[in-house]
Amino acid sequence: MTGWSEYALALGLFVASHFLPRVGGLRQRLIGALGRRAYFGAYGILSLALLIWVISAAIRAPYVGLWPALPWTRWVPNLAMPLALVLLACGVGLRSPFTLGGRRGADVDPADPGFAAVSRHPLFLALALWSGAHLVANGDLALAILFGSFLAMALSAIPAFDTKARRTLGPRAPAFFAATAILSPAPLLRRAWLRVNGRALAIRVGLGLLSWVCLLHLHEYVIGVSPFPL
Repeated sequence: MTGWSEYALALGLFVASHFLPRVGGLRQRLIGALGRRAYFGAYGILSLALLIWVISAAIRAPYVGLWPALPWTRWVPNLAMPLALVLLACGVGLRSPFTLGGRRGADVDPADPGFAAVSRHPLFLALALWSGAHLVANGDLALAILFGSFLAMALSAIPAFDTKARRTLGPRAPAFFAATAILSPAPLLRRAWLRVNGRALAIRVGLGLLSWVCLLHLHEYVIGVSPFPL
């Protein structure tokens, strides 16, 4: 299987993997059978494998140029990805149920919102940075469809989740939104916030940067394209 057919199959399976578990209560039945941790661990591995396949298939799809891949454009993902992976590391298990990767059943304490004070949607911002930066560096049709779709999904999900939070929290919503932000560096400059969250933040930042270094050097072997600027 080559060309557009492989790309269409990979993209279709990736999209299906995110929607089919929600049909007919399948996800809840699987969680009941496997346990929440095992289910989400397996689902995360499957999603990552399908994502790698989609990107690889897009690279192998017939080239249809939309804009030239100039050498300087490779700097865009190289500069964006460290921040994206730090946001990813900080967003996993966020103390908020109103975002991707947030803890189910958690409740944000306005007096101590944790990393949600910096961003209440770090995983969506990480996805937007990853897809937007790679969209700049990849001007062929297949990759533009892929990265453009992820960028649109990430940016549209943020207001959708905020709307759900307002509806769910009701009169508590103003306190929630006052204590959190889509993205704000202000808490990083406050000693009181750093005193409570600084150690955990440093560990997650370190993990994010370590992940970036690993992925940077594995990129060519896994995806088939060197990420380093020419």
